[in-house]
Amino acid sequence: MSGPVKTTCPYCGVGCGVSVEVSTANSPAESRVIAVSGDVAHPANAGKLCVKGTNLAGTLGHATRLKTPQVNGADVTWSEAIRRVANGFRTTIDEFGPDSVAFYLSGQLLTEDYYVANKLMKGFIGSANVDTNSRLCMASAVAAHKRAFGEDVVPCDYQDLNECELLVMVGSNAAWAHPVLFQSVLERRQAGTLKVVVIDPRATTTAQEADLHLAIRPGADLALFNGLLSHLHQVGATDLDFIQTHTSGFAGALEEIGADDDNVADVASACGLTEAELQTFFELFVQTKKVVTLYSQGVNQSVRGADQCNAIINCHLATGRLGKSGMGPFSITGQPNAMGGREVGGLANMLAAHMDYSPENIATVAEFWGSDSVSSEPGLKAVDLFDAVADGRIKAIWIMGTNPVVSMPNADYVKAALERCDTVIVSDCIAQTDTTATADILLPATGWGEKEGTVTNSERCISRQRALIEPLGEARHDWWIMAQVAQAMGYQEGFAYNSPRDIFVEHAALSAFKNTGNRLFNIGALSKISHSQYDKLEPIQWPVTAASPSGTKRLFMDGQFPTATGKAQFISSAAELPRQSLSEKFPLALNSGRIRDQWHTMTRTGRAPRLLDHIEQPFVAIHPDTARAYQLTEHDLAKVTTAQGDIELCIVIDTGLKPNQLFIPIHWNNQFAKSARVDSLVAPIIDAISGQPEFKFTPATIARINVPCWAVLVSRTKLSCESFINWSLSPLENNQGYLYQVAVAEHFNWQDFIALKRLIEQGPAQAYEHYADESVSDQRFICYSDQQIEMAIFTHADKKQLPGRAWLQRLFVEQIDGNYWSLIASSAEPDQGKLICSCFKVSEKTITDAIEGGACSAQELGQQLQCGTNCGSCLPELNNLITQTLSLA
Repeated sequence: MSGPVKTTCPYCGVGCGVSVEVSTANSPAESRVIAVSGDVAHPANAGKLCVKGTNLAGTLGHATRLKTPQVNGADVTWSEAIRRVANGFRTTIDEFGPDSVAFYLSGQLLTEDYYVANKLMKGFIGSANVDTNSRLCMASAVAAHKRAFGEDVVPCDYQDLNECELLVMVGSNAAWAHPVLFQSVLERRQAGTLKVVVIDPRATTTAQEADLHLAIRPGADLALFNGLLSHLHQVGATDLDFIQTHTSGFAGALEEIGADDDNVADVASACGLTEAELQTFFELFVQTKKVVTLYSQGVNQSVRGADQCNAIINCHLATGRLGKSGMGPFSITGQPNAMGGREVGGLANMLAAHMDYSPENIATVAEFWGSDSVSSEPGLKAVDLFDAVADGRIKAIWIMGTNPVVSMPNADYVKAALERCDTVIVSDCIAQTDTTATADILLPATGWGEKEGTVTNSERCISRQRALIEPLGEARHDWWIMAQVAQAMGYQEGFAYNSPRDIFVEHAALSAFKNTGNRLFNIGALSKISHSQYDKLEPIQWPVTAASPSGTKRLFMDGQFPTATGKAQFISSAAELPRQSLSEKFPLALNSGRIRDQWHTMTRTGRAPRLLDHIEQPFVAIHPDTARAYQLTEHDLAKVTTAQGDIELCIVIDTGLKPNQLFIPIHWNNQFAKSARVDSLVAPIIDAISGQPEFKFTPATIARINVPCWAVLVSRTKLSCESFINWSLSPLENNQGYLYQVAVAEHFNWQDFIALKRLIEQGPAQAYEHYADESVSDQRFICYSDQQIEMAIFTHADKKQLPGRAWLQRLFVEQIDGNYWSLIASSAEPDQGKLICSCFKVSEKTITDAIEGGACSAQELGQQLQCGTNCGSCLPELNNLITQTLSLA
């Protein structure tokens, strides 16, 4: 066993450092990850990890991986795959021009991968049709930064969260989406050194820990921050010296938003708040000097996303609260390398190294790359790009490391577009996703633990991601695949890379090329590092220049901005209602977002059983009053319908929602459930400035689906689910099999189902024991071979009477003495509720029992049960359970 490898977590934009123990066994090819912990030396997390990071080892392994290149479903050699991709692109370009092809990239790619993709498409193919799934999460913040500061620059860092006195969290459920950051916030608030305001339509886990929660009307963020700016002006809380010396456009901004009157009542009404709530927030902002406003997807994912981000920035410019410790507007990224992608020009409207499409920048990049084919204008942004796939303008598309058939708005339309497209190439580490199902050519890419390169987190900190184990099968690095295709297309000189270090130093050199200080993104001091220095590169915050070779933590300290005038710009727009509106047909407001233990479309996290212990199946959350109005109860199956389509999910009652609101997680897909892709319900309505889609407000309705019988099944192998009304699956521990939760018709013939499964699989000979109580549709089957239980089925008309996940899991893990009848004739142990602490497998019921027994704090629960003592992701829920349980006592 060698020493620990220092690398970076591949999930959210916090960019946590990870320390990994690797067993090399007999050879490097047999290496395996045996322990994952936080890197105590990394500045982003100081040793902390959330539950997703802690369980990274559970996402590795052979199961579900794409191992060989495939063309039209048949395995081929890499040379053949490269030839087919290169010839397909070349033939298409020759006949239809460079804009007939496109790349669609991902914030999970490393910076080196991103750089090669951007260079190939924009620099040599000559089209800017290269966009990324970061368009779906960060584009509005990017546009706002460029308009206000002149460049896409985040002015804050994590230390500001430790130094601010007021933290305003807007559209951010950081307790679940960025849990490591939120732990430090929670610690400071509980110590009394920080006040927290959360602005969110839902009473999320984050909101439950706030000093003030503003349950704002969806789409009203612009009205709120315009109102705050007006209030700051009216009460004389602006920094007139800073405004005059370091900004422009303040008077025009005030005029645009109508700031002559400080009408708190009107703003409160527009936002769906009380005057008292709004006044409390305004006074906190006025009276507290050190304020950080942390904003995320709830702000960005809107048809007014860019304007909303600028409205937040305006309030900090007006008070001079940026460029100083503990204050500033802080856009927190959702993906591990969304910022790295922005640095290299991974968005269709950017060129490279924070250069846009000015004639001067085009000439600069063309000279550096030695190409006379550099694209001359921006390309198609994500929604428009897939429209072009649908109507045939784009005839070949290469999708890398992302799953747009699940994540794009109007997702069924995107799926149909890809199915009609002449050539669809998908590079991925997972064999079966909703998007790989549409591919003509599949290219096996390396995944986390196999890749080498860099990522940049939300505070501009560049960190190394290091390989831990050998690539599985014939998987290759994304940069290598693209460089091979580029060379096969005739671009040998521009893509003769031998390692990710070669790419990184070129990227660093471009950032400094003809950069006289007009671009803050500059890592030129890293452009000559050796292979050894690259391998040992420590986390470093850009800019990294000759004047600042150790990186730069704070920007704008001198009040100078990378604009033509050197001043920051106020950008204001009058508030408007969302473009879509509720109606008699669609009277409910549908919101979507993340849950604690899953990531994006589950291609990685869905492989780790422990990450499904907390929430194991898709759901729609609904307020109890709305549930009663629609005759729905907890666990019912319901159909959610919008103008784009419908999906089917189980009901969860949630008092954190307002009446007439719905919430659905973004993660589930056709690999894990029959009908749960929430983005198939979302209209492709975008922000006119940023191109970012509106994911947070979709008019919808809901209706109950009659389910005569529910069932849970555990099976060693995957099942055919066509005969079920509805289903969802999750993997069992140690690759033992799968757990299915299904809805079936009355008198479903389970004997035929078992017989058909045997016939299809032709596996080991099986017998089964059967118990039935037809009066309540209670049937139980244990199917077994000579060696072990192969499948177990439990059905009941009342879903609450079915056995829980933990008991079912033990059927496959523990040794059974052969008395299978005893397993089904007696009742299974009662369901203990969802696991609140995934690290130590502590259930909701165990926790509430301990609270009722006298444990009145998270610390006491940790001492008794260990919950909350490892990654800390469950601490907000522990506090909430304490409050709820004690209130009922």
